[in-house]
Amino acid sequence: MIKTIMTGLWACVIALLASFFAAQWKADIRPAPEGAHLEALETHKLEPLTVPMINDGTVEGYVLARLVFTANTGAVHKLSVDPAPFVTDEAFREIYNNGKIEFGQIAKYNLDKMVENIKDSVNRRLGPEVIDSILVEEINYAEHSDVRS
Repeated sequence: MIKTIMTGLWACVIALLASFFAAQWKADIRPAPEGAHLEALETHKLEPLTVPMINDGTVEGYVLARLVFTANTGAVHKLSVDPAPFVTDEAFREIYNNGKIEFGQIAKYNLDKMVENIKDSVNRRLGPEVIDSILVEEINYAEHSDVRS
């Protein structure tokens, strides 16, 4: 009978000591410094975007783009609307209005400026710091004659 009581007391003491040292070890973990605050970002993939390129009243071709954007999770959840349509709208406007397509010549887009303009426009509409970055997954140009009716 004494062996059983001593074994029970021994188990209780070991459990209490283990809990005490675990709590001490956990208390030694220091929080991250104030300047190292990391914001949570979420990624949203947009539907493919088709933008017509018009020259002298006729459709010459289409810019086909697939974009992805990252947004601040806290800011997105405070919004009452989904930011994806706003990003799509601004991307369409940017490509349609400022897309530099010289017909008959191949030219490069300034992608850095294009995505920065889209990001700034969306953040002006939805609030500062909602959209963190715009990523170009794919961008192509298709001649109107190459597209099936």
